[in-house]
Amino acid sequence: MTTAHPQTTRRSRTSYVPHTEADRRQMLETIGVASIEDLFVDIPAALRNPTLRLPDGMSEMEVLAHVEQLAERNVTVDRLPSFLGAGAYRHFIPSAVWQLVGRNEFYTSYTPYQPEVAQGTLQAMYEFQSFVALLTGMEVANASVYDGASGLAEAMLMAVRLTNRPRVALAASVHPDYLRTVETYLVPQGIAVERFDPAAPPDASGFACLAIQQPSFEGFLVPAEQVGEAAHAGGALFVVAADALSLGMLRPPGDYGADIVVGEAQSCGVPLQFGGPYVGIFACKQKYIRQLPGRLVGGTVDHEGRRGYVLTLQAREQHIRRERATSNICTSQGLIALAATIYLALLGKEGVRQVAELCYHKAHYAASLLTAIPGVRLARPDPFWCEFTLQLPLPPSVVNQKLLDRGILGGLDISDRIPNGWLVCVTEVNSRDEIERLAAETRAIVEGR
Repeated sequence: MTTAHPQTTRRSRTSYVPHTEADRRQMLETIGVASIEDLFVDIPAALRNPTLRLPDGMSEMEVLAHVEQLAERNVTVDRLPSFLGAGAYRHFIPSAVWQLVGRNEFYTSYTPYQPEVAQGTLQAMYEFQSFVALLTGMEVANASVYDGASGLAEAMLMAVRLTNRPRVALAASVHPDYLRTVETYLVPQGIAVERFDPAAPPDASGFACLAIQQPSFEGFLVPAEQVGEAAHAGGALFVVAADALSLGMLRPPGDYGADIVVGEAQSCGVPLQFGGPYVGIFACKQKYIRQLPGRLVGGTVDHEGRRGYVLTLQAREQHIRRERATSNICTSQGLIALAATIYLALLGKEGVRQVAELCYHKAHYAASLLTAIPGVRLARPDPFWCEFTLQLPLPPSVVNQKLLDRGILGGLDISDRIPNGWLVCVTEVNSRDEIERLAAETRAIVEGR
């Protein structure tokens, strides 16, 4: 048996701490504090090093059994009928989608910097871009962004660069998480974010863009054309955030004057998966292509005349100086975008329209049954697609709890936006029996039964 040299042992114990005491002193002096402890003075002393009361260790078999017991306490949309939406939607996903996505050549692929060995990945991205351009009615689309919320923020930054105007206007009816994301991106850069009522758009002079979400967070369609006209009359860009699947039925934003279209494609073959990862779409007019953030895959021909694909116009931090970059988005949601691409390819034009129409008709059937309940009415008379907001005679939180007790996941309580507002979502996966059961149980709750 050999004994390690003391100095060797000492080095191995400190090999993961790269800074010397002198390094630490210099850093503390630079930031103007006396000790490392001073960095944590904002945390109450009692919480800095709490005593951990940990249970005894368990075997692997015991841990698995314990975790399974905890998991059984979760109530999921696979176990109960669900009428929740608000940006995260349950749709039917053909088994082929994730069977194909899970293939090694896709699942383990990396950034396609070398096109000669990444033609499959590049072609998949190119097909995704083509689908997005078709759905949105726009001339060019990128290979995706992180999600719909960050896509909207990037679109508004793009509008600021194109117009040199440090003010943007955002419809008050957009998703509150989208609004917070926009403010997080723009406000620290000195860009003013203002809100407006899409039914009465402001004078766009001085704004870089006017932006709406279609449908709105509450589920209703907004008067998009008049917002676009107001934007262009004031020299601003018109930005539209859309749900990708809704465009199988609703008019493409490019047809009513959108300059930039962004949105979320989670509804196209991507499961809820605890809120992400999802995949954002981003499209614009051809003349704005050089300010397009993220990756862009282009089609070309090699010297032998064969079709090929390459990353092009790479104005990202990884490729040019940061001050000239259009965005700090240095990647794309390639794997999730692939799932959306396969989903759209499997369904085809008619299939996507059929799913969108099923959502529309089922949602309207649900609304007709629910508004027949005394005291329940639509919050607005505007058209809607698969979501709608009701005003209830009881607090939605009370209704939701009683529905949960009866085995139903009700709509989202948005009373902070609309008095007793209840945002209900119905998609193609909700059966007629589920819809009628929701209406019957809601009626019983309202009537005190």
